[in-house]
Amino acid sequence: MVSRVRLHYCKIILATSLVWFLLDVFILMYFTDCAANSVNTNCKQDHHEESKKQQDSGGFLEKLLPKGIIQRVPTGPGEMGKPVVIPLDRQAESKEKFKINQFNLVASDMISLNRSLPDYRMDACKRKSYPPNSELPDTSVVIVFHNEAWSTLLRTVHSIINRSPRELLNEILLVDDASEREELGKKLEDYIARLPVSTRVIRSEERTGLIRARLKGAKQARGKVITFLDAHCECTEGWLEPLLYEIHKDRTAVVCPIIDVIGDDSFEYITGSDMTWGGFNWKLNFRWYPVPQRELDRRGGDRSNPTKTPTMAGGLFSIDRDYFYEVGSYDEGMDIWGGENLEMSFRVWMCGGKVYIVTCSRVGHVFRKTSPYSWPGGVARIINHNTQRIVEVWMDEYKDFFYKINPGVRSTSYGDVSERKALREKLHCKSFKWYLQNVYPESQMPVEYHALGEIRNKATGQCIDSMGRKSGEKVGMVQCHGMGGNQIFSYTKKQALQTDDVCLDVSSLHGPVKLFQCHGLGGNQKWEYDRQVFAYTGSKQLATDDNLCVDATYNSPVFTRCDSGKGQWDYVKETLELKHVNSKQCLGAAGPNDKDAPSIGPCDGSVRQKWVLTDMKW
Repeated sequence: MVSRVRLHYCKIILATSLVWFLLDVFILMYFTDCAANSVNTNCKQDHHEESKKQQDSGGFLEKLLPKGIIQRVPTGPGEMGKPVVIPLDRQAESKEKFKINQFNLVASDMISLNRSLPDYRMDACKRKSYPPNSELPDTSVVIVFHNEAWSTLLRTVHSIINRSPRELLNEILLVDDASEREELGKKLEDYIARLPVSTRVIRSEERTGLIRARLKGAKQARGKVITFLDAHCECTEGWLEPLLYEIHKDRTAVVCPIIDVIGDDSFEYITGSDMTWGGFNWKLNFRWYPVPQRELDRRGGDRSNPTKTPTMAGGLFSIDRDYFYEVGSYDEGMDIWGGENLEMSFRVWMCGGKVYIVTCSRVGHVFRKTSPYSWPGGVARIINHNTQRIVEVWMDEYKDFFYKINPGVRSTSYGDVSERKALREKLHCKSFKWYLQNVYPESQMPVEYHALGEIRNKATGQCIDSMGRKSGEKVGMVQCHGMGGNQIFSYTKKQALQTDDVCLDVSSLHGPVKLFQCHGLGGNQKWEYDRQVFAYTGSKQLATDDNLCVDATYNSPVFTRCDSGKGQWDYVKETLELKHVNSKQCLGAAGPNDKDAPSIGPCDGSVRQKWVLTDMKW
């Protein structure tokens, strides 16, 4: 009898101990989960929002445990950066809601605000060590938003908090540029009040645009460094320390992360290349180009070292707060958005600073094909207004070349630039030609060339015209109009026929002349000139807009990228022939097979193969 009682008591003690042990484990898991996601006061709130999107299995543990434990599953939609698959019964909804923000809102809402991402850094970056956080400057993160989706905005915020050392993250400033959506009002303020990092909303009563809204946020920043991010980003592991370290070493350094791609439809996280840098074309459109060998050599072949870049994309970067104002912050005369990245890039480089892409820092960004926002006065007016302010203040004599290429821009007013010109004088900034020669010698701007202007056929009186086409497409032949634009070509010092960043190229005998990316290496892009606007460059390429050079394939010219190893031409002044160096054939007027494009064929001395390269006055 006694033994039975003792056995009964032992069972009770064991059962009680097991219950307390399990309870301790559950509590530990709960607080570990919240702490790991850096949202101690917000863990329940976050998962309450997510619970509306995910199905409840109705199990005992789901009723017993806090939501924070059961909802952070690595197999959830979009976890580890994987693409989201929309259920069949929600695809129509997904298509309709895409129009709201010009990305898949249904997919975004299915993803956790704290979604997991792999460590995308290269191994050399993972091995790097930085000074203690106490020695690095802290930062204020400024995010401007206008009618941003709830899930993308808060996923941006959570990714900053989750993947930034607390000592380095002073605050997050959300600048509301007159949003109209109800959830971005008090609901947003209540939500961020629970975050473990100081996060404030700064409101604008009327729409001011990205540039002025960023200035509004910068004025309230308390951190030693200001980090500007867009409202639909995701920061990855180790993103912040490399940026702050470069500024710690040199306060005049403006630093950008590698900008990875978050798909606008599936929200898949796609890593970007660490072998590209920022440039621009003849129309001052920002472009990504391969990092040249010169810069690779400067970095000692170590891809983990920051890349000096001629320009930055502008959406994501860090800058010393005091230096931001010393170097002129933003041009407040610019409207809404567009061109401010080139203006700051020119200004920083020409006035003593530097611009880097820090390859050990990665931040994802949702790239949209179309802007969902309205542009007062239209996109063209705003872009032309902002671009003119750049060329009038910073481009010196090259502004005349820009206006020749873009004659329609002059119809837009650009306002008063006297203060910006005074700033340039005060900072003792260098010339734009210095910038092209020392910072961006790979630029497609015509610095050295044999001829710059239109290429007119003696027989037909027609001019070669890029027709606004891209690399790999054929060039056209149309009536010469003398207005510049697509009929401007450069015959470069490297014997390329270039228009912007594409060159005329010939890849086979009797082949069409096409546009391909200019490469400056001769080959199929090398032309001899026997003498719409092209520049006959120092590399003997006929060049025009967008780094396009004239090359030849089959029986007509094509555009090619000017750095693709093709398209050298010789211009024989005595006979006015343009001879393709690789194929030994001559450029001619349109043939019977294609009446709208120039031809390529054996040199016969006919008038149809005679060309006049006119020099443009600028």
